[in-house]
Amino acid sequence: MNPDLQQLHPYPFEKLAALKAAVTPPAHLSHIALSIGEPKQEPPAFVLQTLVDNLAALSQYPTTKGLPELRQAIATWATRRFQLKPGSFDTERHVLPVNGTREALFAFAQALVDRQQPESLVVSPNPFYQIYEGAAILSGAEPFFLNCTPENHFIPDFAAVDPAVWRRCQVLFICSPGNPTGAVMSSAQLKSLIALADQYDFVIASDECYSELYFDEQQPPAGLLQACAELGRDDFARCVVFHSLSKRSNLPGLRSGFVGGDAEILKKFLLYRTYHGCAMPVPTQLASVAAWKDEEHVRANRAAYRQKFEAVLAILDGVLDVSMPDASFYLWPKTPLRGEDFAQQLFAQQHITVLPGSYLARTSGGLNPGEDYVRMALVAPLAECIEAAQRIKTFITHL
Repeated sequence: MNPDLQQLHPYPFEKLAALKAAVTPPAHLSHIALSIGEPKQEPPAFVLQTLVDNLAALSQYPTTKGLPELRQAIATWATRRFQLKPGSFDTERHVLPVNGTREALFAFAQALVDRQQPESLVVSPNPFYQIYEGAAILSGAEPFFLNCTPENHFIPDFAAVDPAVWRRCQVLFICSPGNPTGAVMSSAQLKSLIALADQYDFVIASDECYSELYFDEQQPPAGLLQACAELGRDDFARCVVFHSLSKRSNLPGLRSGFVGGDAEILKKFLLYRTYHGCAMPVPTQLASVAAWKDEEHVRANRAAYRQKFEAVLAILDGVLDVSMPDASFYLWPKTPLRGEDFAQQLFAQQHITVLPGSYLARTSGGLNPGEDYVRMALVAPLAECIEAAQRIKTFITHL
């Protein structure tokens, strides 16, 4: 077996299951899960119908590069959303459909990391999506974590990173809007990262799967492609973005997204994926075309999340140290006791599952930045989110 497998940590939800198994929740209370970032709002009916209408296409082998109409739908959406110069985001060179961002993020590191470079690093924020770490380890690189704390507004202080780290860095994972904090990087911050990538010759892999879950319709989060466009970098050199329909369109089971950016990198990534066998089924591609072409359901999705955040935060105001995130569907409250203890006792007393923040982070520089936090995903229906907030309030007031 690959010895690097022994370096992998248990997945956060394995740890959570063990934590919950040590206590018994009250049977008279229904379970409310705020732990998993799995959208529970209705997927768009027209996308599901498109999928059904094209099931006969399962008789065809799909190509890894994807249908031209899917790449065109993605390019049109990205050009509009990130204010790219018309025609600069080329469907043949800059777009590659993927089966959701999870598999793509993992595969990207396998394709990109040069194992012959000594002491290679894959750098990521801390807390982080655990795929970044696993991708680094199994690519033969060492994960390196940059702490996200209230002091830096939950965005790493990239300017304070030792140049020796950047010299060893091959891939920098960023996540904006962030998981779990919801923090959004500004266009200026993204541009400064591009300058660092140029200086030290590393690739920025920007996980933007929460980019369409924001609160101000007039101010969508900036993206890495947008920062490139503002710099006149129509080649998107050293910049690759990852997008998904899972959160945007409430389609987590469709496993559909795309990778976009640097054409030379994507050319080699396509070669890797051809051997890896990652082609998206044709019915899924056609359903994805329908989803990328429509914004009405996405605006309705955002409105539903706004309603949940407003209701939950009104109940928790003055009770829990928590505030509205910049974007995403997560709350990242600081807890009155260790996050792990908070999560276990909350389950034991109120039958609510939240995820300890320490499970999403590693100790770096003597600090686990998730230690005193939990992640709450407001993915349940509005009534359940309100009930959960009321139970959490009851739980805290009786501590």
